[in-house]
Amino acid sequence: MACGVAQAAGTPSAPVLPKALPHALMISDIHFDPFHDPAKVGQLAAAPVSAWEAILASPDSATQATDFAAIQKTCKGKPEPDTSYALLVSALQAIKQNAPGARFVTVSGDLLAHEFACRFTATVPSATPAQYDAFIEKTMQYVAGKLEQTLPRATLYLSLGNNDSNCGDYKLDTDTPFLAAVAKIVGRGVGAAWNADAAKSFGVGGYYSVTMAAPMQSTRLIVVNDIFLGNTFTTCGGKADPAPAAQQMQWLQQQLDEARTLHQRVWLMGHIPPGVNPYTTLRHGPEAFCKAGSPAMFMATEVLGDTLVKNADVVKLAIFAHTHMDELRLLGPAGHDVAVKMVPSIAPVNGNLPAFMVAQVDPATATLADYTVFNSSDDVGTMWLKEYTFSTTYGHEGFTPETLRAVTDAFRTDATAETPQSKAYIHFFPSSAPVEELTPLWPGYVCALTNEHAVDYRDCVCGGK
Repeated sequence: MACGVAQAAGTPSAPVLPKALPHALMISDIHFDPFHDPAKVGQLAAAPVSAWEAILASPDSATQATDFAAIQKTCKGKPEPDTSYALLVSALQAIKQNAPGARFVTVSGDLLAHEFACRFTATVPSATPAQYDAFIEKTMQYVAGKLEQTLPRATLYLSLGNNDSNCGDYKLDTDTPFLAAVAKIVGRGVGAAWNADAAKSFGVGGYYSVTMAAPMQSTRLIVVNDIFLGNTFTTCGGKADPAPAAQQMQWLQQQLDEARTLHQRVWLMGHIPPGVNPYTTLRHGPEAFCKAGSPAMFMATEVLGDTLVKNADVVKLAIFAHTHMDELRLLGPAGHDVAVKMVPSIAPVNGNLPAFMVAQVDPATATLADYTVFNSSDDVGTMWLKEYTFSTTYGHEGFTPETLRAVTDAFRTDATAETPQSKAYIHFFPSSAPVEELTPLWPGYVCALTNEHAVDYRDCVCGGK
């Protein structure tokens, strides 16, 4: 396998990145699938994590293709496969080559494959609930361990996604042995900054706050578990429960207030972004949406976005993912706004190509100075290419509210997506994969970049309609 650094066709060459700024790796939606060869799952379930590598690296069984197709049919989830062992190894090799000096790694959720419970039951039908929980924990430990082995000098910061649960998509109970076990995995990656408060909050609800390790200076990372804020969130028993979200938002505000008092800057990381889901909202076209009414929102409430905007004086960056696409957002009005980066996914299940980001960070100001996206030439990781660099493609230094305001203003005035920057965004949105493009939806999509409230988004798209 070759891990190249060729620039995507039709885009300018990326500049030489200043060596003075440290690098960071940003990845998301790994969706590792240990069921790719169902014949191995029983061995994995019975083995310690230390033995997983040998099992996964062994030759596929003679019936792998047939068995995996049967699982895909039984567990109807995404149309394309999640991240196989081969794709994970390929991605990590590309990461090691293109981000060898990364000082920290952010993983913004969804380590686990889709339909995890169904896949486990289909392959190990006699397993107990305790054995299922243990298998989930070992899967997460394996993925985290692979990242730690790939970049051994980097601090690893993990957040949970809607699939990272022991009881189903968008389902979770608070204060459980499962969360206590995952807290140990997360804490190992964080290292010395992981303390009793972080372990306690993660054990309660899967969220935590830590001081970022050097080279970051006076910067606090707050990691939220926004499963609780999702539109379809329920407890493991299937009941709606607003209490976990309310408790977490109270905790979040306390963390932000404390950071302000201590003169700390804040990065916030979660999985599900606040605001409008424009692709779902506009799936039948803008006219149909304007007649129908309300847009589809990523969350059941606008409280997370509102909290970030309210505290824009300390929040320097928000990191999310979930859509699997390479996106940006800008929350709040000019002068009191928050830059949002939505990180592309490793898993190709939404028709996108696997991708990851290598970022440059100014540690003294907690600014995301620049980033380069690398993607695979196909959905199995045959070769990894340098796709684009933010500053070169959009003509602005620094991923800040000011530069994002300029970029999104330019998008808004280009209603037919004719400029090189608009075309680049559309091309890179799915990491250059041949999926349905954004061009027909461009004005409505652009409205979602700076209008996180449902009423503002509708006004932007529909005007007086």
